[in-house]
Amino acid sequence: MYELHDIVEMKKPHPCGTNRWEIIRMGADIKIQCTGCQHIVMLARREFDKKLKKILQKSED
Repeated sequence: MYELHDIVEMKKPHPCGTNRWEIIRMGADIKIQCTGCQHIVMLARREFDKKLKKILQKSED
């Protein structure tokens, strides 16, 4: 479904105005980084799955 370094769109935009996030860590928790202001957020996998809108760009691997 989604992998490390994918660019995803969440349901709610970030306060900086950008709604593009890069997945930078995966495990029981998922860490995402805003592509606009570089802010990092860690979410539980279940919460991430609920807030995910769509995958914008797959990783280059």
